[in-house]
Amino acid sequence: MTAAAPGRETEELVVLLDDEGRATGTAAKRTVHHRATPLHLAFSCYVFDERGSLLVTRRALGKPTWPGVWTNSVCGHPFPGEPLADAVRRRGLDELGVHLGDVRLVLPTFRYRAEMPDGVVENEMCPVFTAVTASPVRAAPAEVDDFAWVDWADFRRSVLDGGRAVSPWCVEQVRLLPSDPLAEPPAVGVLPHAAR
Repeated sequence: MTAAAPGRETEELVVLLDDEGRATGTAAKRTVHHRATPLHLAFSCYVFDERGSLLVTRRALGKPTWPGVWTNSVCGHPFPGEPLADAVRRRGLDELGVHLGDVRLVLPTFRYRAEMPDGVVENEMCPVFTAVTASPVRAAPAEVDDFAWVDWADFRRSVLDGGRAVSPWCVEQVRLLPSDPLAEPPAVGVLPHAAR
């Protein structure tokens, strides 16, 4: 079984990790999210427009984890061997229909574990990126139920004070992101071994 790639009808694989971030194998994406979700490699991205507004998305109602919950712009899993920045660009196009530029690593060591009320777990080493787009959003309905462009400072403040309900990983990421993420140089830090 191979990783899914553009134009190929194969099952999408995720990269499984040990606690040091080394690849230990792969598993079909459809099989990994449950009550004992294994640690695996992922990414999150915060997409801004040319005016500095942030794109936030509401996860599709059919998603197995956090359906219908507002979150950052796009999340996903790299294919085995796929550079993370390439995976970010690919998912930006697949989920949002946008071309992403200035893809920048901002939180290389972000890791989280979150459990839904029904016991389904997310367990990821999830480096965080920012990116910029000038493309109109054409969200894929299977991935995104709704979207909005918001002021970053207002979004950050409302997430941190609890006034805006978002996914648990988004809350943790926003706590760690700088007050002006687009003004920051790319992060200096060590990605998980499997992502280098």
